[in-house]
Amino acid sequence: MPKVNHSYKVHFLPHDREITVQEDTTVLEAAHDANVYVSSICGGVATCGKCKVVVEEGHVECPPTTLLSSEELANNYILACQARVTGDLLISIPPETRIEGGKILLSSEETEGVTAGKVHGPLPGVEYRHEPLVRKIYLELEPPTLDDTLPDYERLKRAITLKTGIPMESLEAGLEILKELPSHLRQAGSRYNVPLQITATVAQRGVMHEVIRIEPGDTTQVDWGLAVDVGTTTIVAELVNLATAKVLDIEATYNSQMKWGEDYIQRIMYATERNALGDLQQSVIKDINGLLAILLTRNHLGPEDITAITCSGNTAMIHFLLELDPTLIRKEPYIATANFIPPLKAHELGINIYKHAPLYCLPSVSAYVGGDITGGAMAIGLEQEELLCLFIDIGTNGEVVLGNKEWMVCCSASAGPSFEGSGVRHGMRAASGAIERLDIAEDSSLNYKIIGNGTPRGICGSGLLDTIAALLRSGAINKSGKLVKGHTPRVRETEEGLEFLVVPAPQTATGSDIVITQADIQNLIRSKAAIYSAVATLLEAMHLKPSDIQRVYLAGGFGNYLDVRNTITIGMLPEIPTDRIRFVGNSSLSGARLSLLSQEAMTRVRDIASKMTYFDLMSNPKYMDEFISANFLPHTNPDEFPAVYQELARRHPSFN
Repeated sequence: MPKVNHSYKVHFLPHDREITVQEDTTVLEAAHDANVYVSSICGGVATCGKCKVVVEEGHVECPPTTLLSSEELANNYILACQARVTGDLLISIPPETRIEGGKILLSSEETEGVTAGKVHGPLPGVEYRHEPLVRKIYLELEPPTLDDTLPDYERLKRAITLKTGIPMESLEAGLEILKELPSHLRQAGSRYNVPLQITATVAQRGVMHEVIRIEPGDTTQVDWGLAVDVGTTTIVAELVNLATAKVLDIEATYNSQMKWGEDYIQRIMYATERNALGDLQQSVIKDINGLLAILLTRNHLGPEDITAITCSGNTAMIHFLLELDPTLIRKEPYIATANFIPPLKAHELGINIYKHAPLYCLPSVSAYVGGDITGGAMAIGLEQEELLCLFIDIGTNGEVVLGNKEWMVCCSASAGPSFEGSGVRHGMRAASGAIERLDIAEDSSLNYKIIGNGTPRGICGSGLLDTIAALLRSGAINKSGKLVKGHTPRVRETEEGLEFLVVPAPQTATGSDIVITQADIQNLIRSKAAIYSAVATLLEAMHLKPSDIQRVYLAGGFGNYLDVRNTITIGMLPEIPTDRIRFVGNSSLSGARLSLLSQEAMTRVRDIASKMTYFDLMSNPKYMDEFISANFLPHTNPDEFPAVYQELARRHPSFN
């Protein structure tokens, strides 16, 4: 007898969503289909243990796992990625597995429009000529006469050239515009010897310029564009007035692709193994359209009012956006489909803006250094700097750029997902209930700050680094990162080894102790070591020392919330004066906006992408040496961190 495939209903709380699925579907797959977010940093391969949900009613088939405690198992917790549906279910998504009250980094600077014909970056003195990639040009055309029988199209191009200086031979238009042109010109003026008053929208396409719209009258003040940071974790969109360069509004959301893996490598694997690249592309397009709809509704605009969009993002995210095959990004020799993407029609991708509006992607350097980095480098004016600068974007991934106006080298640090909470028992995203700041007093009491000021339910990346620094200063861990038994009652023995009690169960939202385990500490040390060794490798390659760095710029959703002193204490950043370090916020979004508003800025981004030299750390033996040395607190070599060693020795004379 052939096996009968049964269908069952799965109802999710607190979302109150129900879906019918086939028998043996995993609960995580059911959640995906129901559009219910369940944290799954590893992409559903049962290594992170973050997809914990509760079976309120019904039964599932689950293999044994060490990722759930005996207490959790007794309370009907399961791993959604491993549990298979065998009947109707009522599933509750606990707070620690949801995204609630997330802390999304928007933009760090106030944009005040054009000053003296310039648009401004996030840092003082960084400015570019205001000349949008797509601009509206008001024209008054002389009407045709028996003495001037120039055709409508050539008449239009002549007027644009006289007004802007754009050569006639570099102007072009599509068939639809040509078909509409005569009627638009006749609507603009019908009386003899009266100029034809029109507005032409002209888009830059490399060395060419395309007329994408003709409107009667002067519509130059109704001129809107969209700048988008397509991040691995979050997507942020700014609504920008192209004529005045003012940001009218901004909106953000979590990237819906996270349900297929919170690391883009996991998403590439999912897309490849399941032939699901189209699903990932539609997901990011839906997110962008959702942000766009909110911005348009809130500002009483329509889709046809948006005539340009720029997108920045890492190389993989741009591949997902455009549905380009990302398979070779994760396989030697790590090749992208393209680093320099030509302007495309946004409408053809499914983005709901004016049908002829172009979409511009900021160029990448390599498979692992994308347009978010080239755009960020342009936004902070790195290619104009006389001094030696270090630019680090720390988000889901970590990219490092070293250089100035003369040269730039870059790399991607394989820091792993620890900063996002993976591999850390009570790690979580920067969302409501996450401990984001922590310090240990001399009496071993803890002072901490919680996102949303509620009850703690975990620790996010910035809080985790604070905790490691506080443990080191207090003497609760040694140079090797090992917990010291007997130093404080908070260090206690368990069946799995030593752990540090952060918040006892009665004071947490989950009803369980929040702890830092020995394994957590080692994972975090490896992550910080990856960042430091990337910097050290670039410095070594250029025959430089940390003391040669004059300016450090920290960007990204994680980097913007770091405590600089603590990052140096644990050895994640080089020991340099803290007054040389600046936070530059969402530099990827700044790069997208500046490129939208300035052809000069976009040219600079392309120059930066061409100029940067990429170092592949995985094939670099020096990097592995540096990584091993950096797997201590702060470092195995005291000469690298003399001030930190002196401070720790004062606190604990036995420290060496």
